[in-house]
Amino acid sequence: MNKRKSAIVGCGGIAQVHAKALRDGDYAELAACADIRPERAETMAQQYGGKAYSSLEEMLDGEAIDVLHICTPHSLHTPMAKEAVRRGIQVFTEKPPVISREQWAEFSALGEGKVRVGICFQNRYNRSVRYLEELLASGKPGKVLGARAFVTWRRDAPYYTESGWRGSLQTEGGGVLINQSIHTLDLLVRFLGRPRAAEATLANHHLKGVIEVEDTLEAWVDFGGACAVFFATTAHCSDSPVLLELTCENAVFRMEETEVCCVWKDGRKEQISFSAPAAQGKAYWGSSHETCIRDFYRAWEENRPYQNDIESVRNTVDLMLGIYESAREAHPVTL
Repeated sequence: MNKRKSAIVGCGGIAQVHAKALRDGDYAELAACADIRPERAETMAQQYGGKAYSSLEEMLDGEAIDVLHICTPHSLHTPMAKEAVRRGIQVFTEKPPVISREQWAEFSALGEGKVRVGICFQNRYNRSVRYLEELLASGKPGKVLGARAFVTWRRDAPYYTESGWRGSLQTEGGGVLINQSIHTLDLLVRFLGRPRAAEATLANHHLKGVIEVEDTLEAWVDFGGACAVFFATTAHCSDSPVLLELTCENAVFRMEETEVCCVWKDGRKEQISFSAPAAQGKAYWGSSHETCIRDFYRAWEENRPYQNDIESVRNTVDLMLGIYESAREAHPVTL
């Protein structure tokens, strides 16, 4: 496999996971990194190699790179991806790709050219998720009738106030939905298909006066023949395992991270535990980042479509933005 020259913009916490994946893989080398806090770029360069820069533009002007990893605040993902694509550089960006309909119009257009754009929805690579996808595709469980999903985590004031960008609608775009629980929303879409309508509410329960974004959100989503209820909060006392349950004609499947419980219509019960590699970052980020990143490079090498390309996230982004529209404007939305 050809080793690509890669760069990272934004050298915060999640960037460390990308840097470790590049260092430990056989598909790329970290040639450069950039951050508006120069000391963070210098620290990353010392630890993982490459040259440190204080801005994206300076780095792209000074280096000939193949792939740009975007690990910056949410609002910068689209403009930075546009700049890289303009220069003919492949893009791998952290979630969410966009924070508004206007950004989505710009971001989705990037898929019309020859440059590859990938989005880091790493939970799609979890063995438990792939098992359920294969089982549903077999037809054995029958039609999916509905689903429920719960994300109950904890984020206190310092998480927002020390970041310089979280908690602001302008830079984060939202709270628990767009940041912590978008992966779970994405899995609902993977399992249930294209969403047709949604109705939602949001609230800020425990950080009033600290953040502009929601700490709690609930939604009802119509997938056309199946409906899902969705609840997410960062006002819990701890980071509990995410729960996602699918009710089908012939079985009920309950997934909590690497654990899947199958209760079949005839009374049979199966408990399946999937092993997972050690998480490279915080435990709630999951353990599939390296697999997700490696597949981006392999798909390019093998000239095949990448699982997490722009078109593959269209329904997830449409649902996320629709839920925010419903919650903020207090009306149901058709998608």
